[in-house]
Amino acid sequence: MTVEKPHTTVATRMSGIREDWLELTQEEILEPDLPIVDPHHHLWDFPTHRYLLPDLLADTGSGHRIEATVFIECTACYRADGPRELETLGETEFVNGIAAMSASGAYGPTRVAAGIVGLVDLTLGARAEAVLRAHMAAAGPRFKGIRYAAAWEDKAPEIHNAHTKPGPHLYRDHAAFREGFAALGRLGLTFDAWLYHPQIPDLTALARAFPEQPIVLDHVGGPLGLGWYAGRRDEIFAGWKRDMLELAGCPNVHIKLGGLGMRINGFQFHHRERPPSSKDLADAWRPYVETCIEAFGPGRCMFESNFPVDKISGSYAVYWNAFKRLAAGASAAEKAALFRDTARRFYRLP
Repeated sequence: MTVEKPHTTVATRMSGIREDWLELTQEEILEPDLPIVDPHHHLWDFPTHRYLLPDLLADTGSGHRIEATVFIECTACYRADGPRELETLGETEFVNGIAAMSASGAYGPTRVAAGIVGLVDLTLGARAEAVLRAHMAAAGPRFKGIRYAAAWEDKAPEIHNAHTKPGPHLYRDHAAFREGFAALGRLGLTFDAWLYHPQIPDLTALARAFPEQPIVLDHVGGPLGLGWYAGRRDEIFAGWKRDMLELAGCPNVHIKLGGLGMRINGFQFHHRERPPSSKDLADAWRPYVETCIEAFGPGRCMFESNFPVDKISGSYAVYWNAFKRLAAGASAAEKAALFRDTARRFYRLP
């Protein structure tokens, strides 16, 4: 696996975060006592952007009741020395240290990185299992699984391919990847999938080939709206919905509801004079979120912040208000699943 340098990938795209702009939209917190597990955020210290424990706590402490979080790999703090296949172990070690700080209770009630999802090169095939075991040893029970991104696009140069450099059909066609993927089940680990919407059928094929493997698809399946895909939202939504309904037939697949504030989704909230309100966000995202909840059910859906990546389009407080607006018609049990219990069960959080 060849990984791009962090400052040319994620960090460069974080240059659009404007804290002064975000402060222009302030809202009263909706349902402040609703318990939340945020199952998708990042931590990093890159040359062009920093998002560490104090930064995350400033967001999670903005009024919602965030009980715990799950960290998702993002190319942070890789090892500079040693075997190439172990370089990503540095990220797991880095985050586990932050998780230990949070677990001390000295930084408030939110248990940051109660679950850690790292990166192991599954295209190593059978050799991947030893690397997975090294990550498990480094973080102990906090280590929950792997994300190995398959996001690939060749029509729009504005859309970056994943840092894993996956090729067009990694989940469907790569034999060595599937050999490495099989080790997750043997070790009791989860799998986070990240792709763009044209590749959803590839994940369906993977989920059917490994029906016992717990899989969660990030960011409602990556519907694109930038570059070549701009101005074609209705057409793209129809194809996205068709493929998501097919994927929902795989009972081992869960879905994260969020990640729609990125540039690639094409909503262009970051171009507004003022940040969007939670109603603006909910209105824009409703077709995607409601489709997913109807297809997968609350027991396989979990709201996510995707911070700080999604921070380009709105603040943490406004995002979770938007999610609460989207779930306004749900029962108390359904809300518990969407905001906390599905994530807690999937990632086996304490």
